[in-house]
Amino acid sequence: MAQFIDRAKIFVQGGHGGNGCVAFRREKFVPKGGPSGGNGGKGGDVILEADRNVHTLLDFKYKRHYKAERGRHGEGNKRTGRSGEDLIIKVPVGTVVKDAETGKVLGDLTKHAQRLIVAKGGRGGRGNAEFATPTRRAPDFAEPGEPGEERWVELELKLLADVGLIGFPNAGKSTFLSRVTAAKPEIADYPFTTLRPILGVAKVGDFSFVVADIPGLIEGAHAGKGLGHEFLRHVERTKLLLHLIDLTDMTRDPKEAFEKINKELELYSPELTQKPQIVVGTKIDALTDRSKIEELKNYFEKKGYPFFAVSAVTGEGMNELMWFVSKKLKELEVENVTEC
Repeated sequence: MAQFIDRAKIFVQGGHGGNGCVAFRREKFVPKGGPSGGNGGKGGDVILEADRNVHTLLDFKYKRHYKAERGRHGEGNKRTGRSGEDLIIKVPVGTVVKDAETGKVLGDLTKHAQRLIVAKGGRGGRGNAEFATPTRRAPDFAEPGEPGEERWVELELKLLADVGLIGFPNAGKSTFLSRVTAAKPEIADYPFTTLRPILGVAKVGDFSFVVADIPGLIEGAHAGKGLGHEFLRHVERTKLLLHLIDLTDMTRDPKEAFEKINKELELYSPELTQKPQIVVGTKIDALTDRSKIEELKNYFEKKGYPFFAVSAVTGEGMNELMWFVSKKLKELEVENVTEC
């Protein structure tokens, strides 16, 4: 299985500017040739570019230093040095870029081909021809090129998905994702089967949307327990949350499970609890007693959460749920347009 790396720290340095040139015209029949030193070229910039074909920050685990090309030095006959080539670094769409020292967010690359300059190249130095004046006709000095900017930057990937699947480990998220999309997550009967977020595209009628399986959360996830704290940031990008609860789990009350996961979301970021949620009771194919389904439906709907009971294995209840999800996403899109 390919590694999923969603944090990285790299050093970037813009190219140095080329030095200005000190030169004088030495042409036959020009007894008093003036200064002719050209300017140095500008150093290249280091630029991050979002690319939909890049999915993790894995490459930055093996290479951490990036430097753009320096500008060429100026030459005689007032020839300006060539500017250094910009260094384009491809990163996944959804990458947040921060200054490692200050923590300041430098940019948020949320669209394909979006670019961000993280280290500017230095300005080229002026050649001695630039310093000639009526009273200083033969300047014998030039400027050195300026150094390029340099800094450590932190890259943090937040997946872009319309729907996020949340819930305790073994709530049935991987099976659910494999049912509604073409994604093939690992599925097994033990905690933390999913070790990295997995994306899939679901289609309902002519409407398609991206679903993300967020690795299982546990109590204390916001403080670093389990695996969930590593992936809570991915929930921030989603428009809608499907909160999956295992109805066959005899060790945990469904209501209690719901409240504990929501508490982790709140402790990580209060804004997460404001996201629309749909509660999904899973694994009803394995239930011998379905009497509590109606009770849970009443409980959650009184709290303002739509409730659906489904089986991702047999498909029972899935069509109704997915049509409701697509309808809700369309409503959210209209609301966002109206707000803008």
